[in-house]
Amino acid sequence: MVLKTFGWSFAVTALGLVAAILYGGWTGFGIVAILSILEISLSFDNAVVNAGILKKMNAFWQKIFLTVGVLIAVFGMRLVFPVVIVAISAKIGPIEAVDLAMTDKDMYKQLVTDAHPSIAAFGGMFLLMIFLDFIFEDRDIKWLAWLERPLAKLGKVDMLSVCIALIVLLVTSMTFAVNAHQHGGTHVNKAETVLISGIAGLITYLIVGGLSGFFENKLEEDEEREHEAEEEAKRTGKKNTGMALAGKAAFFMFLYLEVLDASFSFDGVIGAFAVTNDIVLMALGLGIGAMYVRSLTVYLVRQGTLDDYVYLEHGAHYAIGALAVILLVTIQYEIHEVITGSVGVILIAWSFWSSVRRNKRIAAEEAAGGADFKKEVSSGV
Repeated sequence: MVLKTFGWSFAVTALGLVAAILYGGWTGFGIVAILSILEISLSFDNAVVNAGILKKMNAFWQKIFLTVGVLIAVFGMRLVFPVVIVAISAKIGPIEAVDLAMTDKDMYKQLVTDAHPSIAAFGGMFLLMIFLDFIFEDRDIKWLAWLERPLAKLGKVDMLSVCIALIVLLVTSMTFAVNAHQHGGTHVNKAETVLISGIAGLITYLIVGGLSGFFENKLEEDEEREHEAEEEAKRTGKKNTGMALAGKAAFFMFLYLEVLDASFSFDGVIGAFAVTNDIVLMALGLGIGAMYVRSLTVYLVRQGTLDDYVYLEHGAHYAIGALAVILLVTIQYEIHEVITGSVGVILIAWSFWSSVRRNKRIAAEEAAGGADFKKEVSSGV
């Protein structure tokens, strides 16, 4: 099971490390290894959240997520995206941006750093909306019940998530954005840029998330009708032709996953510049890490880990909320990647530990109940 799920990740790791040695010697090997670990640690919460969505897809779309999705994640976010933001911020062509990245790495890093406020605002708002929609939903299983119960009641207010997100964006633009961190330790007013980018992130979430939710609901309705049709076909002996909407629903969930992955990738891409300015080594290291995140997502789905450890999804969403706040704070202040990665790992580890304790408690209660039942039977009750 492990080899089947992580086989491609192992192969990409081997090829990537060999390429790193050929390109940059043992120094390149070390940089790629560090970037791989950095990407995995920063994106572990991404895998948990993705697994919650991916488990609703069939095997075909899971394969698409591991193939086409990886190409988008590795080449799109880890290679093309840094070049695109440099081209936009410097108002130069993509080819010029690539040439700049290969020939003047310091200038390339400077342009990416200067574009960070807009990136952080876009990604921070997108991730914040994911967290708010999760925390305001009334769920049967609650992890931090003392917090989640009152928030679930508040969640009955229409558009509360959007209102809070816009308030956070407004406060951010009036505080962190007016003294935004730039390359060389300087600070400039980026309030307008942050507002526009944040609204763009919010709109992106509403469009992609809305389409995904709409087609997911349609899929559930059609699955119910399909089940009724199958039962009717069994009674009448007629052939059931089936439904065709699943593919469209899965496509929009796949699109939602890709945008979600892109938002999670912001901190990894920006954090990578603290390790190296070389886009080749950056692409190799972050690409290897992205493969493991993909494989881990599928592993969680196939093993049913989210069903066994019910608080994992909660922990991952709390990590998303923390990452959203961190991204917005980094508009003005530098926060080390170790802190960013540690927050997510700690929250997920805490939720895992809580799930284990819950499972043990349930098992003990069932064992005690079984013992009481046997005692009653033996006594003739």
